[in-house]
Amino acid sequence: MARQTPIEILYPEFRAYARSICDHPDEAEDLLQDAVERALRAGSRPARPEELRPWMFRVIRNLHYDELRKRRVRREYLTAEKRLLVEGGCAADHARDVLIRQAYRKLRPETREVLFLVDIMGLKYAEAAAVMDVPQGTVMSRISRARRALLELVEGDTAAQTKAKEGR
Repeated sequence: MARQTPIEILYPEFRAYARSICDHPDEAEDLLQDAVERALRAGSRPARPEELRPWMFRVIRNLHYDELRKRRVRREYLTAEKRLLVEGGCAADHARDVLIRQAYRKLRPETREVLFLVDIMGLKYAEAAAVMDVPQGTVMSRISRARRALLELVEGDTAAQTKAKEGR
């Protein structure tokens, strides 16, 4: 019989903790898989179970709060987009898409890259960080600035269009 690793021994506890902080069992399983993957890739993880246990709880907790923050940012982003639609008189989706694509093209390549990876392709921050070969925190700050820049461009274009319509 193969000897179990400390992660395998403590896995039921990690699962129970993930389930206690997540709303749905599926989210807990995804969170746990991400945490174990991160632990296995970490070169400096504790080897002894009594040290590994609290360390993994912290990893699980931090990943969970990262995900909650990411959801909140996306919600705020979508709320701002909806507000633009309402303020713009619910213009046709096609016109809005064209406006967003034009604004997207005006962004710097680095800004477009992070928007593409995270918002369009749906990569997690860690995955985007690996693709871009930068720390995850850098991706988080870049995506925040990129979303804000895109929103400012779209709002500026919307305001210009509104002024042009009013001038007619």
